[in-house]
Amino acid sequence: MENRDFVKHNCDHYSDHRYDHMNKRKFGSKEVDVCIVGAGAAGSVVACELSRAGLEVVVIEAGPFWNPQTDFASDELAMQKLAWNDTRIVAGSDPLSMGHNNSGRGAGGGTVHFTGVFYRFHESDFRTKTLDGVGEDWPITYKDLEPYYSKIEQDIRVSGPRVFPWGTFHGPYPYPEREPVSANAQVFRRGCEALGIRSTVAPLAILSAPFDGRPPCTNRGFCNQGCMPNAKYSALIHHIPRAIGYGAEILTDSMVTRVLTDRNGERVTGVEFVHDGQTYHQEARVVVISAFVVETPRLLLNSATSRHPGGLANCSGLVGKYIMPHTGHDIYARFDDEIRFYKGTPVLAVSQEFYETDLKRGFVRGYTFNAHGSRPVTMAKTLASGAGIWGKQLREIMTDFNFYARVTLVGEVLASPDNRVTLADEKDEYGLPRALVTFSYGENDNRMIAHGVARANEILEAAGGRPAFVVPDTAHLHGGCRMGSDPQKSVVNRFCQSHDIPNLYICDASVFVTSGGANPTETVMAIAARTAAHLIDIMSKGRPQREPASAAGRS
Repeated sequence: MENRDFVKHNCDHYSDHRYDHMNKRKFGSKEVDVCIVGAGAAGSVVACELSRAGLEVVVIEAGPFWNPQTDFASDELAMQKLAWNDTRIVAGSDPLSMGHNNSGRGAGGGTVHFTGVFYRFHESDFRTKTLDGVGEDWPITYKDLEPYYSKIEQDIRVSGPRVFPWGTFHGPYPYPEREPVSANAQVFRRGCEALGIRSTVAPLAILSAPFDGRPPCTNRGFCNQGCMPNAKYSALIHHIPRAIGYGAEILTDSMVTRVLTDRNGERVTGVEFVHDGQTYHQEARVVVISAFVVETPRLLLNSATSRHPGGLANCSGLVGKYIMPHTGHDIYARFDDEIRFYKGTPVLAVSQEFYETDLKRGFVRGYTFNAHGSRPVTMAKTLASGAGIWGKQLREIMTDFNFYARVTLVGEVLASPDNRVTLADEKDEYGLPRALVTFSYGENDNRMIAHGVARANEILEAAGGRPAFVVPDTAHLHGGCRMGSDPQKSVVNRFCQSHDIPNLYICDASVFVTSGGANPTETVMAIAARTAAHLIDIMSKGRPQREPASAAGRS
């Protein structure tokens, strides 16, 4: 059975039998080895690896089980449903824009609508305190993640340039670079070359050749709306079907409202969740929370008990603190010739020439440039909401839509305890306090943004464009449950295990200690694979690995 058919089979099968299964859970459920909250980039990898090792796994996901062939459309507005659109309250000097740019809802999570840009972190990202005197060092190094980076790249067949010039890993990638390169990417690379700035084709979790019954990319450009041909990786079409094939159970449209503990509060016993207005319990030997940077702290804080009045895993008082977005400023230029930057995969050219610290620039750490295409509705919305451009001016810009090119600045934001997720007074449909997300840039962040915007304008100008406007934005949230060796200064240890409760794990971007200057999905997945290997080591001794039930287990 081809992967595409297998995904559809599992969607249909799940829909047919979900409610019978839920009814059985009304009266309590059998304890499983591991319950995972969230079926995104991290949770799906953990589920796949653990179920393959013979462990009994249940994944509980708040959103639906998407079917790419029936649920996705080449429609910007309709596909906003792929985001986590529940109300979140924002505050701070630079309040974050929530939703599509930083979180997903449904099986596959944010991987369903991400651009597929796939970077490893640099060695320096794990040692910023030692090297640059800012932030904290991670309790792990690049070398700890290196084998898992390689594993993930091979498992999903990442395509990439023949040589990647920056960081430790220079290639080769499992699949060759994507071709052809879009006009927006060509403009960017031409400007970089004129200024002596190195650039390259982007490493992408998008196929450049057939794999596992899936076709190579045809450059439709609707990556952010869900890939209907399944050429782009998502957990929905790769790790989740495999996990199901190995015996894992995926419960969707089910909102976890509380993590449960024993009477002494020393161990977790499972989770409570709501499906179709009814409350169920899932018991488990181990609970792994992979609900992303806002919902993970929110769930922990909302699971407070008399033993843990500040929330679970929060004896340090750091749950929800030190959240870090990436700067996502979009820099536009107008050209005399048509660019048509809606064509092709959104990001096809990149540069990390300004990634590492250079004190002559007036700030520490750095950023990545992504030559980032856009579709018209998205551009109009961001101009209006982000840059305050309305009315006649907006209409004139959109009339000339085909003549614009864009570069996006993915910049490292330094961690601050004042940037945090807490609980608001307002409550949601489940009676739970909503998330209050507070964020403000620091002085170093603002200096870096100014530098990046100036360089991007120089690149576009060198390619023949006229700098037009800049849209401030953010993306890629990290932090809130940081990893560390000291229980007083962190929430989880080097294997994502809670310092306070030994059978509670937190495995997603919330454990990041620093944000790096690059898209984080590959690092999220590498950490998840490492956490899974640790759990397998301590939980599955003597258990035979499972054979896949069908094509879902093919590698």
